[in-house]
Amino acid sequence: MNANHPSVLKFKESSETRPQGRISLKELKEIALSCGADDAGVVSIHRSELREELPFIQGAMPSTKSVLCIVKRMAQAPIKTPARSLANHEFHAATKEIGEVGRDIVERLADYGITGLNTSAGFPMEMQEFPGRTWIVSHKLVAEAAGMGKMGVHRNVIHPKFGNFILLNSILLDCEVTEESAPIDYNPCLECMLCVSVCPVGAISKDGHFDAVACLNHNYREFMGGFIDWVDTLTESKNKREYQDRVTDQETASMWQSLSTGPNYKSAYCMAVCPAGDDIIGRFLSNKPQFVQDTVKPLQRKVENVYVVAGSDAEDTVLKRFPNKIVRQIASGVRPSSIQSLLRAMPLAFQRGKAKGLRLELSIQFTGEEQIETTIRIKEQQIEILEGLSPASDLSLTVDSKSWLGFLAGRESLPLMVLRRKLSFKGDLRLLAKFGRCFPS
Repeated sequence: MNANHPSVLKFKESSETRPQGRISLKELKEIALSCGADDAGVVSIHRSELREELPFIQGAMPSTKSVLCIVKRMAQAPIKTPARSLANHEFHAATKEIGEVGRDIVERLADYGITGLNTSAGFPMEMQEFPGRTWIVSHKLVAEAAGMGKMGVHRNVIHPKFGNFILLNSILLDCEVTEESAPIDYNPCLECMLCVSVCPVGAISKDGHFDAVACLNHNYREFMGGFIDWVDTLTESKNKREYQDRVTDQETASMWQSLSTGPNYKSAYCMAVCPAGDDIIGRFLSNKPQFVQDTVKPLQRKVENVYVVAGSDAEDTVLKRFPNKIVRQIASGVRPSSIQSLLRAMPLAFQRGKAKGLRLELSIQFTGEEQIETTIRIKEQQIEILEGLSPASDLSLTVDSKSWLGFLAGRESLPLMVLRRKLSFKGDLRLLAKFGRCFPS
């Protein structure tokens, strides 16, 4: 390198006056608010709350020392209305705004000698990892650690002032902050269970259980797994008439809308009815019956398609609780790409209602590309994924890992797998059908 290069000399001349890449919490928050954030907090990457996030944060920017959480308020009325086009317009507009706020903050921090990486508040994400972890950093975990709120029964972060009508984003910083934000000392969630009463697929339960796959299948119907299922339907249809028998013109137009204007959420009703937060709670407490009549009932009564997997707990919920809604049976479109991702996803896909009265222990020895030994135990409507093989299992399988993934995707059949010696078993193979009912797809 030429030590007398003009750029090198210029850097050396300015190095004595260059900021040292350190900033106070007060300065950082002032910058964030001046750039358009409605609230902000910061935490070190070594905080215990971010332990599991650390490898992914450092994978995106190895020099990261702190994470800034920024909050952007959304308008309440569009989220509450049964007209979901208006709700989605607000989601898209606010997502664009918080992205621009993050960019402005990063630009301002450069004047302090600080490098910032503005992550994504929504999409695009790392879809090559789908259906596994597609996000860089969990904004909800950062927000809780940074004192921006707590997750409620519905799994949305509730800001103490703005409620859950917020979007979150995280900015990775290569500097340390003189003081960190602290978590708030209470949960704004009122545990009113309005989110439970309005969820069209019953994804939210009073006892704290959350059916993530049911939420994914319906609310996210037009992106990720739902889009894959639609493509499968399109390509499997023999002609236009068969496609139109399976997909209405309105559904095709809705998919076009998501492709052209941004992915549209089908529900987000849990957010719409949440009365928590200082800005919202007064209207709820002053007249609860009127709040329910104006906000909850219109969403419950709305005539609409609800997308569920046949035989799922979500399908049972629609049929029992929402007579005005139309059941649309779908395939989940979420196909595991590895045995590891399959085992991670099983507790999320497990259907408690279908496991009622079932006691079953299944041992599986995966061979071939992925060599894994595991035991899956179902008892009292709970599931455990254990390492190793249990000699007391009701059914034991030895199966080629690639073939098993093919079977789950509908490309392989069990009889052919047995004939080709890709699958062997010990015990009653009919138990596999009972096991499978807990994971409809």
